[in-house]
Amino acid sequence: MSPADHPIPVPVPLPEGRTHWRRSLAVAVPALLAAAGPGSAMASGALAVGLRIQDRPVDFTTSSLYGTQYGAAVVDQPVVRPRGTAGTERVLRMGFADGVINGLCLSQRRQIAGATYTLLLTLGDDDPRSWEIRTKNTVLDLRNATGVLDMDGIVDLNVNGADVKTVKDASGAYVANPLNSPQHRFGIQARYAKFDRIVGTAQDFQIPGLLTTPKLTLAVRPGTVACPAPPGPVGTPGTP
Repeated sequence: MSPADHPIPVPVPLPEGRTHWRRSLAVAVPALLAAAGPGSAMASGALAVGLRIQDRPVDFTTSSLYGTQYGAAVVDQPVVRPRGTAGTERVLRMGFADGVINGLCLSQRRQIAGATYTLLLTLGDDDPRSWEIRTKNTVLDLRNATGVLDMDGIVDLNVNGADVKTVKDASGAYVANPLNSPQHRFGIQARYAKFDRIVGTAQDFQIPGLLTTPKLTLAVRPGTVACPAPPGPVGTPGTP
């Protein structure tokens, strides 16, 4: 068994960026959340977690993402430049009310004591037929992405971004401007959207509602480590 199969805690905090996890994930991998050295940890079972990655870009890959009540709008995302100055970056903010994901890998680089480390988060199983990750109220700010997009139902292009609808409130009414888009920005509205073999970079990645996954692996690796290329999905997803 190699050393990478065991967490190797090093008592140096990860100071840059904010990655928030709900209690299920925090309990599963406490050593690595406080570590700045190589190591890995894995949790399995029906994990229910919240996920939010902010402040600096995160690279991601997935075999397939399918979501209902899809909306997108061009927004200005606040960012911190490499030299520490504040600014904004124009991104395409996408949201789903409910979704299923067929495997997901997130990769984010951190600078620690002058050295580069990569935080790798892998969710789901290795079955390209399963769409095993379920989400609610998914929001991501895309800087760039490649893949195959299929939208269906009633598809509206170039709608006012502030009029896009994704999630509903407790009374069953649609939340007004859930993507926080300025007026008169480009928007997309569709009953559902399916993305296959996505390779992209997000400025912000949020699943504040609920994410359930059968397996989760968190690893810290020295240097720059990319997520593996996603395989093509097999079959069709179930209902989110």
